[in-house]
Amino acid sequence: MSTGNILLGVVAGVAIGAALGILFAPDKGSTTRRKIAKKSDDYADQLSEKFNEFIESVTEKFEKMKEEVIQKAEAADEEVKAEATSAVG
Repeated sequence: MSTGNILLGVVAGVAIGAALGILFAPDKGSTTRRKIAKKSDDYADQLSEKFNEFIESVTEKFEKMKEEVIQKAEAADEEVKAEATSAVG
């Protein structure tokens, strides 16, 4: 499942939850709006936290792959140097 689909699902869930909260709210409108605002702030904080975790995970994977590529390039460079030396020598 792609990140875009997950993010879309989260946003849709928040919107549906807010709509249902308004429809079935037993409180006054001002109280309901305050509750919705608080919940939306909570959801925004959670979404931001998940997004930051995702970015951190991607960054870590990128750095790991970069190191692997560098190591393989250095190994290939050494191999080419050894072959060139044996061909000349």
